[in-house]
Amino acid sequence: MSVLLYRPALFLFFMSFFNPAYHKAAKAFHPLHVSTTELNYNAQDGKLEVSCTMFVDDFELALQKQFNAKADLQKPAVHAAMDILVKNYLHDHLLIRNGNAVTPLNYLGFEINKEAVNVYLESEKMPAPKKVGVEVSLMHNLFTDQINIVHISVGGVRKSGKIEYPDKKIEQVF
Repeated sequence: MSVLLYRPALFLFFMSFFNPAYHKAAKAFHPLHVSTTELNYNAQDGKLEVSCTMFVDDFELALQKQFNAKADLQKPAVHAAMDILVKNYLHDHLLIRNGNAVTPLNYLGFEINKEAVNVYLESEKMPAPKKVGVEVSLMHNLFTDQINIVHISVGGVRKSGKIEYPDKKIEQVF
């Protein structure tokens, strides 16, 4: 009797294992949902430089879900349209405070680096921050197991923290 129960499962295993489409899907899937946000105060320019790194496929899905529009970050023909979506998404999901004041960020652009997308922003000229607060909810509209890692560097001192969904805030004092 047990042989009859296992035979269909074994058949499905072998069919999926030897199916090329299965391997393509397995390569595209990654079980880790993580982003990294780097903040670096550039004392020479007096600006806070920000970069966010996410998996391209996850970020495209998050953009599609939020804006109900097809997102293709790797297609040069639609780069200008994607810039608008990326800028608006980051505006909605990333907030930085210098002390208690919100630090406005200027969107510089994005680039693809293999399986990741890097998004670049910077602040206007500002004094070196003593207390930096970050609210980051990247991909919270998509994954309930999202982890956002934040690195903040001021005056040669680097402090890091991990934010797990549903939390979105971190603060570091320098």
